[in-house]
Amino acid sequence: MTAPTNKHHYFIGLMSGTSMDGIDAVLVDFADNKSQLVASHTVDIPQHILNQLHRLCSPNTDEINIMGRMDRAMGLLFAQAINELLAKAKIDKTDIIAIGSHGQTIRHMPNLEHGFTLQIGDPETIAVETGINVIADFRRKDVALGGQGAPLVPAFHHAMFADNKAPRVILNIGGIANITYLPNSSGSQSDNAVQNSDEQVIGFDTGPGNTLMDAFILQEQQLPFDESGKWAASGTTDDDFLQHLLSHPYFAMTYPKSTGRELFNQAWLEQQKANFSHLNLADIQSTLLDLTCHSIANDINSLSDKGNVFVCGGGAFNKTLMERLSLLLPNWTLSTTSNIGMDPKWVEGIAFAWLAMRNHHGLSGNLPVVTGASRFAVLGSLYRA
Repeated sequence: MTAPTNKHHYFIGLMSGTSMDGIDAVLVDFADNKSQLVASHTVDIPQHILNQLHRLCSPNTDEINIMGRMDRAMGLLFAQAINELLAKAKIDKTDIIAIGSHGQTIRHMPNLEHGFTLQIGDPETIAVETGINVIADFRRKDVALGGQGAPLVPAFHHAMFADNKAPRVILNIGGIANITYLPNSSGSQSDNAVQNSDEQVIGFDTGPGNTLMDAFILQEQQLPFDESGKWAASGTTDDDFLQHLLSHPYFAMTYPKSTGRELFNQAWLEQQKANFSHLNLADIQSTLLDLTCHSIANDINSLSDKGNVFVCGGGAFNKTLMERLSLLLPNWTLSTTSNIGMDPKWVEGIAFAWLAMRNHHGLSGNLPVVTGASRFAVLGSLYRA
C-alpha cells in the first residue's frame, strides 16, 4: 500500500453486532500505514427498533415490509452516530475519506444451496445524511466466491496483532464468539503481507458468545445483559445440561465455519431447556456462560498447546466469563487487546474502518483460508454522497 501524502488519512468504522447492544462509530487515522483511534462514540438502538430487528432474525410474517422500514431506520441511526462522532471530535466531514459500514446482520445462512448473508442499514441514507462516501456490504463478495462471508476480521487481526515471538489468539466475544489464530509471524498492512498470511492464519466462529446469556436475562429479569456475569456467578453449572448443549453439531464442524442467531437463539434455548426444567434460573445462566467458555476453550486448545489469548468485544468486560475461561486455558495467558494497544470495545469498529481503507486502495480484505472463498477479493461497494 502506498503511504498517503496528506497529514491525515481518516476513515470511519461503523459496527452493530449480533448482540444489537448499540451502534459503535470510530474515527481512525491510517496515516503512515499505522492505525490511530482518534475518537469513538456509541448510539443506543431504540427499543421499538430493537424489537423489530429481533423479529427479522428468524422467519416471521410481513418480513419484507419490516426489513424495508428497518433498513432505512438503521441507516438514519448509523448517520446519527457518525454526525455525533464528528461533532465530538471537532473534525469536518470533508476530512473523512469514507465510512466503512458493517450494517446490522439480520440473517446469515451461507451454507444453503444459494447461501447468503444479509445486513441492513441503508448506505445511501448514511451517505445522504452525512455527506460522506460510504463503503458497505463487505460480506457478499466473499459469499459470492463460495466463502462464509465471516469472520472478516482475521485479516485485520493479522495486520495489527501478529507477533514473531509467540502464537497469539485474538478472541472476539460479541453475540457470537470468533477466534483468529496467529502463528509466529509479523503483521503488516501491506497487500503482500495480508495475502502471505493466508496459509498461516486460522479463523472461525466458535459458537455463542453473549447472545444466549443476554436473551435469557432479558427474558427473566428484563435486563439487557448480565453485568460482569454476576447472575451467572450466583449459580452452579449443571454438567448434564452443559454437555447436552455442547452436543450441538456446530461444535463438531470443521472450519471454515460461521454462525449466528439463526442457530443459537432463544427458541433453540427453550427447546434445550425442556428436559432440564428442574434447574433454577441462576444455574441455567451459569451453564450458558460455561457453554460459551467451553466451546471457545475447546477450539483454542485444539489449535496449539500454549500462547497468548487477547480478548475483545463485550465478553472482555464479563469478569466471571474471563475467570472461568482462564481456568479452561491453563497453558495460555489470557488478557484483553488493551495489552497490545487497542481498546477491546472498539476493535471491530476499527476493523471496518480498515476494510474501508483497503477498499479505497483497491486491496483485498478477506482471507480465503478463513472464509473458504475461492480467492482474495476487494470487499465492499462504494455509495457516493
